[in-house]
Amino acid sequence: MTYLTRQRCKLLALISVFAAPLIVAWIMVQWRIGIPDSRTAHGQLEPDLPSLQQWPLADWTMDERDWVLAFDCSQQCEQRADRWWRLHRALGREAPRVSRLRIGGTSGEPLPGEYQAHWLERPDWTANGRIWVFDPHGEVVLSYSPQVETKNVLNDIQLLLDTNPEEPGSVEQ
Repeated sequence: MTYLTRQRCKLLALISVFAAPLIVAWIMVQWRIGIPDSRTAHGQLEPDLPSLQQWPLADWTMDERDWVLAFDCSQQCEQRADRWWRLHRALGREAPRVSRLRIGGTSGEPLPGEYQAHWLERPDWTANGRIWVFDPHGEVVLSYSPQVETKNVLNDIQLLLDTNPEEPGSVEQ
């Protein structure tokens, strides 16, 4: 092999090292090869629901910094409240970033870290036992059916908190 042929082979190898990933990525995108089709969120997106400030709720105001886990507590209220309290505890050091809102239910005192509110009038888009996750601006991010597994909601909330870190300087003193 001559000197010129070796140099050309080196140049082709160098070009292929940089071009091969681009070609593979283009093939993956064009023919959907190797791209997972599964989704990461277990809840349903609800872009048509009004923001939390527009919900017909009595006796509750929102803290602008918190994510909110709201749940309808019209049936089996004690079990649901305990279930979401345990989920809140499982968040660990991220728990102060999430508030729980119990909507409805006539039971006694709220659990620690929980707010209570009541429907002024029950909207037609809500259902008994439904769960919603709101961002700090009060927009609905995800909603869940009453039969959802707690670990799925926990995974979704942890993913949301990880992808939306706290802004520097927003830590409470």
